[in-house]
Amino acid sequence: MPRPHQHWAYVAIPLFGALMWFSTLLAMLITWLASGRPRYVSQDGSIAYISDVGADILKPLFVIGCIITGLSFFLSLTIERWLRHSGRLVPTMRRRERVFSCLAIISSLFGAAGLILLSGFDTKRYVTLHRVFLLVFILGVGFSAIFTVVEYRWISHDFVEMRHLKIAYVAKGAIAGILILLAIAFAVALYSANDVGAVLEWTIAFGFTFYILTFAYDLRMAKGVHRGELTRERFLAEKRQEGDATAMREMNAGIGEPQFPTPVHHQNGNRQPEDGHANGYMGAQGITQGNGTA
Repeated sequence: MPRPHQHWAYVAIPLFGALMWFSTLLAMLITWLASGRPRYVSQDGSIAYISDVGADILKPLFVIGCIITGLSFFLSLTIERWLRHSGRLVPTMRRRERVFSCLAIISSLFGAAGLILLSGFDTKRYVTLHRVFLLVFILGVGFSAIFTVVEYRWISHDFVEMRHLKIAYVAKGAIAGILILLAIAFAVALYSANDVGAVLEWTIAFGFTFYILTFAYDLRMAKGVHRGELTRERFLAEKRQEGDATAMREMNAGIGEPQFPTPVHHQNGNRQPEDGHANGYMGAQGITQGNGTA
């Protein structure tokens, strides 16, 4: 029998990543505020960007936080794909869902790589590279979110009775949609309004915490489910059995009468006898051959 807390180790990955990311950001923000809002070397406006704080004395914390967050984000999507493939999460019933799942994983890998690299190539020493990797991070996470939401929406169409699937993709879609809109505004403000851009960057970064947490909700669905319990083949077999049972009930109720073959006609235009003999129906045994004898 499945144990109630089996496979909970998977849930710890996005939880730990979200906690590490939120803690890193909070520590950096509190440090900047507690220090009297100092103006860093790389800072242009009156409000420091995350990268400005991360390029100074807290760079080791920033690098470690980005590495753990990026890896946990990538691993969360990879484990989700593996759990669906192994029958511990609701399976993908069509190839398109598997394709979008793989695209989401690949995009998350680029996003994670961009996050890790932007922390190492800080904005104080490598301004251009830092912004390039920041763009890679934003695009990677953005595309990964879009692919994941589309995948979940299609899966939920095959399992409309499972309300948690709809909750999963609606939550992801809402959070990702807000973050993408804020990211567009951030890209504009970065070159036109430094302080607005800084506020947007902190908002987007803290909001990313909630997106990572949605994967804890997804992986939690594997709780107590053994390998192979939720496979595509099993669901298809159940649907076939339901179809056969429905057809049998309709026949018993007189709804679905058996369909007989169309009577065969002679070449001279006369119709064959309809008394149920073998030579009166197309495809039955004893069809008239040659001289008309069975």
